[in-house]
Amino acid sequence: MSGRRLPSYESEAHAYTDGASTGSRGPGGYGVVISWNGKTQEISGSEQDTTNLRMELTAACVALETIDQGHVVTVYSDSSYLVNCMRRGWYKNWRENGWLNHRKVPVANRDLWERLLQAKQRHHEILWRKVRGRSKSGGPHKSGNDRADELVVDAKKGAARQQPPPSP
Repeated sequence: MSGRRLPSYESEAHAYTDGASTGSRGPGGYGVVISWNGKTQEISGSEQDTTNLRMELTAACVALETIDQGHVVTVYSDSSYLVNCMRRGWYKNWRENGWLNHRKVPVANRDLWERLLQAKQRHHEILWRKVRGRSKSGGPHKSGNDRADELVVDAKKGAARQQPPPSP
């Protein structure tokens, strides 16, 4: 946090989120590492036919839905699109425009954006922090980000193994 004191009703939580898919669309996975109330929890999952952005959004949703209500949550993600959307409030314009983007095209993954906005309401405040994905450099959040990435890789491999073979 930025050094400010939290009121007694607030407590902090940290969520490291990541998601990936094979190719532009295929088997994918998400990973979440959450620290709050003196505990750490890891969550992962996969889908057979998905995209990288869907998995990034799913990870953020799962994190915010899992953390007990009423926290100040810092979400760490390597997805510039996710972090910028939430920091800059792009979703506000999308909602006002009937979920159309600036090109007047329907916003991709509207279902997950709406789920994320719903999950966001459970907490006092959400801080969105961009981290470098798969960075070899250090930093205070490297271990959480690296672990979320490991969960994604394992989940994605599991999804790929479950995928039916291509038909001849």
